[in-house]
Amino acid sequence: MNLTETIEKVFKKYLPSPFTIAIVLTIIAYLLSVLFTKPENVSLYPYSLEVLSFWEKGIWTNGLLVFAYQMMLILVLGHVLVLSNPVSKLIVRVTKYCTNTAVSAAIVASFTMLVAFFNWGLGLIFGALLARKTAEHAQARNIALNYPIIGAAGYVGLMVWHGGISGSAPIKINEVGHIKSIMTSVSSKDILKQIPSLIDYSETVFSFWNLLIFLLVLLSVTVTFYFLGSKSKGTTINLPVYSLCPKEEENGTMRTLDSSKCLAYGFGIAILIVFFYQYGAAILVLKITPNLINFFMLGLGIILHGSFKKFTNAINESISDVSGILIQFPLYFGIMGIMKSTGMVVLISDFFVSISNATTLPIFTFFSAGLVNIFVPSGGGQWVVQGPIVVESALKLGVPLPKAIMAMAYGDQVTNMLQPFWALPLLGITKLKAREILPYTLIAMVVGSIVYLIGLLVF
Repeated sequence: MNLTETIEKVFKKYLPSPFTIAIVLTIIAYLLSVLFTKPENVSLYPYSLEVLSFWEKGIWTNGLLVFAYQMMLILVLGHVLVLSNPVSKLIVRVTKYCTNTAVSAAIVASFTMLVAFFNWGLGLIFGALLARKTAEHAQARNIALNYPIIGAAGYVGLMVWHGGISGSAPIKINEVGHIKSIMTSVSSKDILKQIPSLIDYSETVFSFWNLLIFLLVLLSVTVTFYFLGSKSKGTTINLPVYSLCPKEEENGTMRTLDSSKCLAYGFGIAILIVFFYQYGAAILVLKITPNLINFFMLGLGIILHGSFKKFTNAINESISDVSGILIQFPLYFGIMGIMKSTGMVVLISDFFVSISNATTLPIFTFFSAGLVNIFVPSGGGQWVVQGPIVVESALKLGVPLPKAIMAMAYGDQVTNMLQPFWALPLLGITKLKAREILPYTLIAMVVGSIVYLIGLLVF
C-alpha cells in the first residue's frame, strides 16, 4: 500500500465527519477550560456550569452569526456565477487549448488559482467544472488524458484562497472594530491599546509581499502540474456530458416576470449602481469587506443569468454547499466563547510566546494552522478559534499583525490539499475518487508549503 492509499484509508476509517469533529473539539475545549482555568476560590461544580454558559453565549454571538451568513453567501454566490452562461462559455473556450495532459493540467491549475484568489466559492466550482469539461473535450477528440491529474489541478485553488480577496481572516480584519471585538475580554488593556481598528488589504492581500508569494505559488504549482502531466500516461475517458446551464422551465402564471430579461437586467444594474455609490470610496482605499463582495456578486449574478428563474435555479443547485457552514460555525463560536471567557486564549498564546521569537512565531503559526485545518476544515471557523491566539501572541512578541494573520491563512489553506472535505464538490462533479487526486494534491501541498515558508522567512 503506497502513501496516498494509506492517507485515504486513514481519513475514511478514522476521521469522523466535520460536524462530529466540531462536537469533539467542543468537548475538549470545555474539559481543558474546566481543568486549567478554574479559580482556586471557586468549586468545580458551579464553575463547570459557568463554562457551559460561556459556551451557550458564544454560539449566539450576533457578530459571529453575521459572519457565518456572509461566508455562506460568498460560497453560494460564487457557485451561482460559475453556473451562468457567460462563465460556462468561458470554461468551454478555455478547454479548446487543452491538447494533452501537460498543457491541460497547467491551464486548469493556473486558471483555478487565479479565480480562487478572487473568490474561493467561485474558484472551488470553477476548477471542478473546468476539469470536467477538459476531460469531455479530450473525450470528444480522442485525446488520451490522465484525468486524475486534471482533477487535482482543478482543486488547487483551495491552496491560495485564504490569502486572496475572499479570505476569511483578511476580509474580517478589514472591518472596523472586528479585531477588538474578538479580543475584548481576552486581552489585557495594554494589549487592547495596540490593536488597530482595522487592517486593510494594502497590508495583507494586496501587499507587495503577499502578491509576490501568490505569484510564486501560481508559477511553481503550474509548472509542477505541467511536469507531472508530461511524465504521465493518458487513458481514454468515458463521461456523459455535464450540463452547465440547465434549461429554464417555463410554467405558471408568473412565467413572464420570472423569465423577463429586462426586469433581471434592470434590477441587476440597479444593484451595481448602488454598489459603486455605496462602496466606490471603500474600493479606492482597499477596504474590502464581505458585504462589498457579496453585494457585487449578487448584482453580477442576476445580470449574467439574465432572468430571475435561471438565477434562482442556480441558487437551488448551489445551496447544498453551505450545509457544513450552517451547522458547524455555531459550534466553533461556542468554542470561542469558552476560550475567551475562561482565559484559555491567553494561556495558549503564552505557551507559543514561551517557545517562539519574532522570527519563528509566523513559522509555528503556519504549521499549527495547517494542523488545525485538518480538524477544522473551514477558514472562517479556524479564524474564530485560532485568530485570538495568533493576535495575542503576535502583539506580545512584536510580530506585525498582518504577517502573523497571513501566516495563519497560508497554513490553513495549504493543507486543504490533504484534507478532503472541500474536495467533495469537485469529486461529485468530476466523478473522480479522493485516492485518485490525492497523490498530486500532496505534491502541490509540498511545493506550496516551501514557497510560503520561504516567503514568511524573507518578508
